[in-house]
Parts: sequence; C-alpha cells; structure tokens
Amino acid sequence: MSYTVKGQTGDWEIVVGLEVHAQVTARAKLFSGAATDFGAEPNTQVSLVDAAMPGMLPVLNGECVRQAVRTGLALGAQINRVSRFDRKNYFYADLPQGYQISQLYHPIVGEGALDIILEDGTTKSIGIERIHLEQDAGKSVHDLHPARSFVDLNRSGCALMEIVSRPDIRSPHEAGAYVAALRQLLRYVGSCDGNMDEGSMRADVNVSVRKAGQPFGTRTETKNVNSVRFIMAAVEHEARRQVELLEAGGTIVQETRLFDPGTGTTRPMRSKEDAHDYRYFPDPDLLPVELSEDFIDAARASLPELPVAKRARYTENLGLTPYLAEVLTAEKTTASWFETLLTALAARTKKPEATLAKTAANWVSSELFGALKRLGTELEDAPLTPDAAAELLALVDDTTISNSAAKTVFEAMLETGDSAASIVDAKGLRQVSDTGAIDTKIAEVLAANADKVAQYKAGKEALFGFFVGQTMKAMAGKANPALVNERLKALLAE
Repeated sequence: MSYTVKGQTGDWEIVVGLEVHAQVTARAKLFSGAATDFGAEPNTQVSLVDAAMPGMLPVLNGECVRQAVRTGLALGAQINRVSRFDRKNYFYADLPQGYQISQLYHPIVGEGALDIILEDGTTKSIGIERIHLEQDAGKSVHDLHPARSFVDLNRSGCALMEIVSRPDIRSPHEAGAYVAALRQLLRYVGSCDGNMDEGSMRADVNVSVRKAGQPFGTRTETKNVNSVRFIMAAVEHEARRQVELLEAGGTIVQETRLFDPGTGTTRPMRSKEDAHDYRYFPDPDLLPVELSEDFIDAARASLPELPVAKRARYTENLGLTPYLAEVLTAEKTTASWFETLLTALAARTKKPEATLAKTAANWVSSELFGALKRLGTELEDAPLTPDAAAELLALVDDTTISNSAAKTVFEAMLETGDSAASIVDAKGLRQVSDTGAIDTKIAEVLAANADKVAQYKAGKEALFGFFVGQTMKAMAGKANPALVNERLKALLAE
C-alpha cells in the first residue's frame, strides 16, 4: 500500500528514519551506581560521576551491556564482539561533563530488522542500522520561575539504547506501527519499560520527501517525540510542510525541530549538526567492550518467546484468528494471563488446550477486557485470578451454568471476590438437565399454545424459537438450552 503526499506538482514520497532512545531497564546508571527510579525529587539520584566532579571515573554497568545484547538478539541483529565508547562533545547546561559518552564508529549491535503489520494486514521489514549504548543528559526545567531555568540531574547518566532504523519507512502509519512493534518487543524482552509518557522511550523523527525515483531529499530531525500518535502526526505535518516549501520554490534546511502536541506542528530548534561537529574521539577512561560467546549465548537463552513467534503459535497450534492472536499478544502480561487461564481450564475440564483456546480467548478479549474497562483498572490489578476465571469457564463447559448465568456469576465475582461455585449455589443458578423436568414444562407450554403447535406442524417452523423461549421462561432460565432444543424437537415431532 503506497502512501504519498499530493502536491500541486504531483505526488511526493515520504522517507522516514527513526532514532528511538530507550532507557535500559537497570537499577543503576550506565557508568555509576546511582539509582534510576522515575519521579524522585530533583537531584536526589546523582553520584559524583553523574555530576562530573573532578577526578571521577566511569565504571561500565554490565547489566546495561547484557540488556543491549538481548535486545539485539531479539531483533535478529549482528552482535559486535568488540565495541567502543566515544566522547560526543557539546555544551548544554544539563550536560555537566561537556560531553556525552556514546558509541558512533563501533556500536555494540549492528544490523537487524523488525517486521511491522501494515494497514492491509501484510507485513513489511524495517531495517535496523545499529543499536548503541549512551548515557542520557539531565533535564532543564524552564517553567518553575519567570526568569530562571533549573537543572535536574537525576536522569544524567541513565543508560540509553539508541535504536537507529534504516530510512525504510514510507508513511505516518508505518512510523507508528514500527514504534509500537519496537515498544512491544522491548517490553517482552524486559530491556525497557516502554513508558513513553515518562520519557523512558522517545524518538527522533527524521523526515524528507522526494519525487518517485529521485535521490533522498534533505532531511529534518524532530527531537524527542514521546508517543506513537505524536510520531505519526510529526511525520504527517513535516512531510506536508516540506512539500509546500519545495513547491513554492524554497529549499529544505537540514535542521533540528520540535513537535508541538497542542498544534500538531513542528518548529525550528537549531541547525542540524553533523558528526564532525561533535568532535567524536574514543573515551580515554573506558576500555573497549569485548564480549565472549558464553556471554552472548547466555543472553540468548534468557529471551522469552517473542511476539511474532507467540502469534504464530496461537494461530497455528491453538486455532485462534489473527485478530485474537494480535490482541492477546499485545502485552506480555496479557499473553501470560491468557496462557495461565488456558492451562488451568484444561486441567479442570480434562480437555486439550487447543479445543478450549477459542472459548478462553473470546472470554478474555470480550468479558474480561470489558470489565476492566468499566472498572478503570489494568490486567495486572484485575480483581480475579486466571484460576478463578478457569473455574467459571469450566462450569459453563460442563453445562453446570448457562452462558447468560455465567455473566451474572462473573459480575458477582468482581464485586465480592467469592468463587464461581459458591456464587452459583448461593444464587441457585445451576442449569436443570433433568429431562423429566424439562419434558413436563414443555408439555405445559405446548398445551397452552395448541394453536401455534398446529401452525408449526403445518409448516411454520419459525415458531420453534417461540417454544424455546416460552420453555426457558417457564423454567426461569435455568434449563439446559441444548436439552430444551433436543426435547422440543422430539415432542413436536410426535
């Protein structure tokens, strides 16, 4: 599915590359032992190394290296056995060293790829150029005083993975799908929490436009965009801005821009630097990082089943639709909850998981998700466990209760925390499967509606539903529907 920006001179193609900064999940910073907790009081998580005090030397955090390697492996990327840290020199108030320790020429992870799902359901592979480790800067705060800015160094020195894509993205939707898929992967791997609203994952959005078949145009970089929706909006606006400027006879300036969420527009921030402007050189305080095969093998062995593989297993082995598989694998916690439920349900019913999967999946995606939305809570805080849900579904499976009764029981479970079985007994919701009792009620219904029985036997078969409804009403909804249908057919045929 092609996407173009229509201008007065014809169609323009968008070319997008994304640099995603993902904060590494670690209890300490990249080169110090300071904590990394979000939301701490300003400047309470700053070591002497982070503050760049004279004589302080960085010490590499091995867990950050391990998490970067695990991420690279999950992306099928080349893991570089030898990598090196460089100093990237620039001067901001929130960068106390006057340089950032990063990797340019020898990153820890090389080329890989990430598959995304397009709007028409097909997939596209987006190339990953590299992943390098670097330390974050501090944060300048400008809205606490009318004439002063403040600096919070809590974030200074936190480990970041900069995940650089190839310029393979061709639309706002592809940009959003790429970031969403990458966030999902990082959360599965556990190398980044993906909390974009907290700044632990953000993207620099590089956009250029060109006519079909032409070389790449001059790109702009929109910095630190922190939601999938905003990333898509930044691509959309910047592409249209560039097309309008070019068609008016102007030129695109290579510059850094900022995205304004309120207006959905970008504005200039500064001219875009090239690598030589940063005067990169190897950090003299850090040795090259050399990875052993055993280290890489251990990192690979620690990876969980990844989303693509899990979706394939759900569709191929469990018979779920692609839609249900995508819903259930969207978050690792959702997939884990579903699988725990399925295992518990199979144990209770003594049936194979594959025969129960659709029932369990539909219940999670509709009943459970609907209840969580009403309650305004997340799955992690759900007021019932997978095993409790399995007890409820098992009662439906063995026809102890009907599907409609199950809804009543579920609501009561959410309110009281009681077990499904105790609620069924307390409310008298067990289905009647006694054919004698059902036959008695059917006979009463047929006797009371002799005229309709005659019409039915004369060929008006649509009345069958009427008889079912009247029988269920007569039995207060407690009759086994399958048995009601079976006995009605038999008795009407007499």
